[in-house]
Amino acid sequence: MGFVSSLIWAFWYILPAYVANASPVLVGGGRPIDGGRHWRDGRRVFGDGKTWRGLIGGVSAGTLTGLIQYFITPGFYGALKTALMLAFLLSFGALLGDLVGSFFKRRANLPRGAPAIGLDQLGFLIAALALAYPVKTLDSGQIIFLLVVSPFVHWGANYFAYRMGWKSVPW
Repeated sequence: MGFVSSLIWAFWYILPAYVANASPVLVGGGRPIDGGRHWRDGRRVFGDGKTWRGLIGGVSAGTLTGLIQYFITPGFYGALKTALMLAFLLSFGALLGDLVGSFFKRRANLPRGAPAIGLDQLGFLIAALALAYPVKTLDSGQIIFLLVVSPFVHWGANYFAYRMGWKSVPW
C-alpha cells in the first residue's frame, strides 16, 4: 500500500468515530447521562451537554456509518460481524473519550462548551483507537497521521456546525 493510500485508509477507518463524535449536536438533548448528579467536588459529573439521546444517537450514527462502509469496501473489513464490531467500538470509544473529557473539564471548573485544547480534539480519538484495537488497528504512521489531522477535522466540523446554527460556539 502506498503512502497516500495508507493515509486515506486511516481516514476511512476512523470515519465512524468522527461521525459518532459529531452526531450528538444534531440528535442530542433530553435527559443528561449523569442524571443531574454531582461529584464529590460539588460539580456536575458530566453536565447537561452529555445526554442519553446524544450517546445512543451518536453510537448508532457511527455504527451505521461503518455498516455503509462495509458495503462500499467489504474487503477492508472482511466479515460483516467484524465491520459492525469495529464501527461500534470506534463509535462508542469516541463518545466515551468525549465523556471522560467532559468529566475532567467539570473537575477543572470549565463551563459547558468551554474549549480545552487537546482534550476536545484528541480525547475522542484516543479512546476510539484504544477500544477498537482488539478488532482491527492501524500502523503507527496512520495513527500519527490521525493525531495530527484530527484536531483540524474537529475544528472544521465545529465551525461548520456553528455556522449552521447547530452549536452556540465555534469550538
